[in-house]
Amino acid sequence: MIALLLSAALAAAKPVPAPAVQPPVPSLSEAAFAIQAGRLEQARLMIANAVKAGVTGPEIDRLLAELAYASGDYQGALPRYLPLLASNPSDGVMYEHAGIAAMKAGDVAQGAKLLDRATSFPTATWRAWNARGVAADYRGDWAVADESYSRATALAPDRAEVLNNYGWSLLARGNWNEAFGKLERASTLDPKNPRIAANLELARAAVSEDLPQRRAGESEVDWAARLNDAGVVARLQGNNKKAVAAFTQAIEVRTQYYARAANNLAMAVPKK
Repeated sequence: MIALLLSAALAAAKPVPAPAVQPPVPSLSEAAFAIQAGRLEQARLMIANAVKAGVTGPEIDRLLAELAYASGDYQGALPRYLPLLASNPSDGVMYEHAGIAAMKAGDVAQGAKLLDRATSFPTATWRAWNARGVAADYRGDWAVADESYSRATALAPDRAEVLNNYGWSLLARGNWNEAFGKLERASTLDPKNPRIAANLELARAAVSEDLPQRRAGESEVDWAARLNDAGVVARLQGNNKKAVAAFTQAIEVRTQYYARAANNLAMAVPKK
């Protein structure tokens, strides 16, 4: 009897385990700061924990859109931004991010509309103006392109990508000398960028009458492509002799070079 009582007393005295403590729900403002600081994995974990804890609403939706944008998932970011913009029509930053996301996702028409709106706000950065310039180039609206690139350059005079885009825009309309100056400056700022180097060489060919020379280690396909581009520029200049030389050389370099060079050659040779 005594043993039973003692056993019961010991059982009663046995400590009861404390209930498991749930981790606190992360602050959404901390997640937003992590995105801005580029700590995307940390932000992703914090947002996931908040969603798991049942947090919902526009604030979490905005974070998911911003996380997708910062991660380069523009296809995923754009559909998250659009419904948010419907209820936040005065958020210039969101318009900017949505517009750039649309352009990156290939939706130029949607991007142009969003960027027009984004650049109507004082929050517009050089990225918004630069992207608006690209959208204007697609539709050949040179006045808007000039305005946009000029504003982007004023906000960020040392951004090579802005000068490169502006230079290409000028090339597309035949302003060779002005394009050369922009591209030369872009190349000085970013000398290892292959796209800028190719555009600069194209501009140099346009103003100097020289055809592109094959670079060390350059493939036949790449050289043929540059020759073809130089021919396009020469044809736009009205220099058929140079255009024929460039297109012919492009075909000789790479016989199977897509019909583009052959078609360009046909257009450059005057009909008898």
